[in-house]
Amino acid sequence: MDISTLLGLLLSLGLVGGAIAIGGNFSGFVDVPSLIIVIGGTFMVTATSFPLLDILRGLAAAGQAFTAKLPDPGAEAERIVKLCQKARQGGLLSLQKEAQTEPRVFFQQGITLAIDGAPPELIDKILVSDTATHLARQQVGLQVLKRAAEVAPAMGLIGTLIGLIQMLGNLSEPDKIGPSMAIAILTTFYGSILAYMVFSPLASKLERAGAAELLLRKLYTTGTLAMAKQENPRQIELQLNAILPPAHRIALFR
Repeated sequence: MDISTLLGLLLSLGLVGGAIAIGGNFSGFVDVPSLIIVIGGTFMVTATSFPLLDILRGLAAAGQAFTAKLPDPGAEAERIVKLCQKARQGGLLSLQKEAQTEPRVFFQQGITLAIDGAPPELIDKILVSDTATHLARQQVGLQVLKRAAEVAPAMGLIGTLIGLIQMLGNLSEPDKIGPSMAIAILTTFYGSILAYMVFSPLASKLERAGAAELLLRKLYTTGTLAMAKQENPRQIELQLNAILPPAHRIALFR
């Protein structure tokens, strides 16, 4: 997992836990029925909203987005230009070694297609289709996280209503009012923690990771097509800079 994501989750939860511990009554914030209502309810309702296979695929895509370390787009653009330059000077067959050792599977697929002599139109079609499929899987993961973020506060509210109903039904028995009140308040607390400190930040992280992945795939697609067409490296640099954000643009040829 990306270090900022891990640190953010741990520190935010740690701040809440620390504030509770300073109050000196940490055990008062632990209530098993409330946890069952919020965590179990959030999982069940979210699972009801999607086919199980979509949830598993979506969560797998989400996990890859959080754990995969994406390369710097500027450095990748420079590498692409150099590969295109080599292909223009020595022919596409000179890239066979690079195709075998390429760490990015998507780019490796594109280079291999170019070496095999596939027409640029076919290469573009295959790479664009692969990107669309990949982004669709990530979108499912994003929808799962967003749905969970919506459901968690609602389950907290349901738990609050359950606790209030139990409390009102036991006004004649003071010893039962406390546990019912705990369910009423803590379920809202747990639902807010899950929604606003876990699921929503993770959804935002996945969204940003998807945008970064899409940028890289655009660079790789443009570079692969340029290799297949044996284009001038200077022109390739201009094409890649048109895709890159200003802070990552390259200047190999002056």
